[in-house]
Amino acid sequence: MGYPSKRTKTKTRRYLRDIDQAKADLVSPRHLELYKETKLSEDLPGLGKFYCTACAKWFESDFSLTTHLKAKPHRRRLKALERPYTHEEANAVMGVGVDNGPVRETAMDVEMSS
Repeated sequence: MGYPSKRTKTKTRRYLRDIDQAKADLVSPRHLELYKETKLSEDLPGLGKFYCTACAKWFESDFSLTTHLKAKPHRRRLKALERPYTHEEANAVMGVGVDNGPVRETAMDVEMSS
C-alpha cells in the first residue's frame, strides 16, 4: 500500500519559469507581454500588479515585492540570469561532441573477451 509521495506534489507546485524563459522576458518586453496575457489577472495575487520579472513571481502587495527584491533567493536568481548556460555547455555536460581520446582496455575487459 504505502503513502503517497508528498515530494512529487511540492515539486510542481513551486515551479517557476526556467532561466532561459526569464532571460527572454528581460530581453524582450513582447515576450513578457505574451506570457502575462495567458494569465487572468483575477486569479493572480494582488490582481497581477506586483510582478518580479527575474523570478517570474506575482506578489500580494508592493511591500512583499520590495521585501522579495532584497532577499537572498532573488539575488541568486539574478546571478543565474547573468550568464545562462548555452547549448554547447549543456551538450558538453552530457558528453555529446566531446572527444575524451582513445579508450584504454583494462584487465577485466581482456579477460571477458577471451
